[in-house]
Amino acid sequence: MDLVPALDEPLKKVLGPATAKVMAEHLGLHTVGDLLHHYPRRYEERGQLTQLADLPMDEHVTVVAQVADARLHSFASARAPRGKGQRLEVTITDGSGRIQLVFFGNGVHKPHKELLPGTRAMFSGKVSVFNRRLQLAHPAYELLKGDSEETVDTWAGALIPIYPATAKLESWKIGKAIQTVLPSAQEAVDPLPDSLRAGRGLVPLPEALLKIHRPHTKADIADARDRLKWDEAFVLQVALARRRHADTQLRAVPRRPLPDGLLAAFDDRLPFTLTEGQRKVSGEIFDDLATAHPMHRLLQGEVGSGKTMVALRAMLAVVDAGGQAAMLAPTEVLAQQHHRSIVEMMGDLAEGGMLGGTEHATKVVLLTGSMGAAARRRALLDLATGEAGVVIGTHALIEDKVQFHDLGLVVVDEQHRFGVEQRDALRGKGKQPPHLLVMTATPIPRTVAMTVFGDLETSVLDQLPAGRSPIASHVVPAADKPHFLARAWERVREEVGNGHQAYVVCPRIGDEDEDPKKRKSPEDEAEKRPPLAVLDIADQLAAGPLRDLRVEVLHGRMPPDDKDAVMRRFAAGETDVLVATTVIEVGVNVPNATVMVIMDSDRFGVSQLHQLRGRVGRGSAPGLCLLVTEMPEAGPSRQRLNAVAATLDGFELSRIDLEQRREGDVLGQAQSGVRSSLRVLAVIDDEEIIAEAREEAAAVVAADPELTRLPGLRTALEALLDEEREQYLEKG
Repeated sequence: MDLVPALDEPLKKVLGPATAKVMAEHLGLHTVGDLLHHYPRRYEERGQLTQLADLPMDEHVTVVAQVADARLHSFASARAPRGKGQRLEVTITDGSGRIQLVFFGNGVHKPHKELLPGTRAMFSGKVSVFNRRLQLAHPAYELLKGDSEETVDTWAGALIPIYPATAKLESWKIGKAIQTVLPSAQEAVDPLPDSLRAGRGLVPLPEALLKIHRPHTKADIADARDRLKWDEAFVLQVALARRRHADTQLRAVPRRPLPDGLLAAFDDRLPFTLTEGQRKVSGEIFDDLATAHPMHRLLQGEVGSGKTMVALRAMLAVVDAGGQAAMLAPTEVLAQQHHRSIVEMMGDLAEGGMLGGTEHATKVVLLTGSMGAAARRRALLDLATGEAGVVIGTHALIEDKVQFHDLGLVVVDEQHRFGVEQRDALRGKGKQPPHLLVMTATPIPRTVAMTVFGDLETSVLDQLPAGRSPIASHVVPAADKPHFLARAWERVREEVGNGHQAYVVCPRIGDEDEDPKKRKSPEDEAEKRPPLAVLDIADQLAAGPLRDLRVEVLHGRMPPDDKDAVMRRFAAGETDVLVATTVIEVGVNVPNATVMVIMDSDRFGVSQLHQLRGRVGRGSAPGLCLLVTEMPEAGPSRQRLNAVAATLDGFELSRIDLEQRREGDVLGQAQSGVRSSLRVLAVIDDEEIIAEAREEAAAVVAADPELTRLPGLRTALEALLDEEREQYLEKG
């Protein structure tokens, strides 16, 4: 069904080509409907002043404030050598704080006349720091005269909407554009079934759009947001419910392990007992594998909770049942590591077809992009003939040349590193759709799992296997207390002296060419130096605090064979300290490594720090993670680092992470880079709405999978899930 014509109208017809172009390029808005769904981020009250005290750095902001004073200065410069240069400095205040506005050159005349002390206006620009003070350079502004007809009309009511804006298009210009298209809101077709809307006391969609853009009271905003949150949650859950429904229509080959086959032989040799969690999750997976439609399961596990063991047992069960299993890893380092550890765990059970292989043995092959031609040909042949029951590889597994004899299970490690198309291509290699197990070590709050992976059943591993050691984490404030950093390097020496090894992680490699155009002023340099780099830090450590120790580097731009050689030497204990980028973030397992120093730790996200920290304390000796930062104590970066140091609970950290980042970042990343469709729904705060919407959606789809009786809902699905996203949801 087509979209409603009024809402489908291109913006260039309504607003003119110039404005429409900026909206399309910078805000992704193309039609009247897109613009109506561009909701205010917050509202300013006429009598109330914004919080200038907590403006974020480097972000584009809109504030309502009053001019405290304005001064015009003259100065000499290369362009105006005789002291004819002009600079206008305007200080604005809102009661919570002050910020300076700066205008230069010919740009000073208009603001000098208009921004007189006592004037109130909306100011919009990018927050920067100059001489350690916050400032907005050349901000756009709109005077709030209060008595002028236009201003009163434009900002109808007491509440001024502040829209997500860009440097090219200020909030008030977006507001004016929305006033132009607002009458079209009457034509919006309601996606919610009448019974659902009435049963929950939600206002109709046209009324909600009117109230979110032109509220007269705070109650209007609350009504509108309640209604629009339901739209987002419900339409997304309907899309996921339709996918789950479609999956139940697919046929798959049931795979049951033999009572005395490969899996049983493997279990008999395990030198330890599985944790209660591992046994429970394995049971859920084996039940799914035994059914005649494809398993779609997400396995979430804390760092080091033994996910690989659970996945390996599922793979062996499928091999037992005559199928093949493929594990897809995000990097070559990780694929090689998985291959090594699986072959070690299986022993002669991995030597199928070879002398010394036992009765139930199979072949375990590795397939990566950088393999030599002969090894690659051999691996491809083993896959095509079915000789290899288990294959571990990178996206090289997806290439057209790769043919499987009978692919029964696909295990995707670290979900968020893989695009949807890649997973889809691998699933397409089975004669019938293979079973799918997705593993992630980034714990995801339940609501995010329901929103992003809503088509997957979820299993959680939250117990650590016996023998894993606790990890102590500390923040090292290098700028405030340089002696703490000196002590950190002493701790590294002590651990190496006790026969252990260490990681030092940096955000950057260090061989990037510096772009001369990007050179900054001395003030900028002080405020924002580039992140520390592996190559520089490795040299400094080897010549300084860690001299006499065996220091090596590892980063993503090294040739694959070199990377593998470095990892092998580190795993064998021939290297004391590995200075690396985040290539070691997932899956790298060296039980003898006990200490990790993360340089510029404020440049990493919470989940990433938790992942990195999970690389130490994997043996019987306790682990130590030192988070080095130069950020000031009171800032948000330090609060984030303190949170990471305070808990080892990944689910708790993922909540903190989500609360601190914008929702779209989290969902966008998990949704293969597709822009998040969530505008008012907050996945942490709106847990109840998401859970209820999921139930309502399941009931609607069960009764009417094609949504033939709900044309408005079908329209909303098409509009909300733009093509790219629709593909994402179809492919999963």
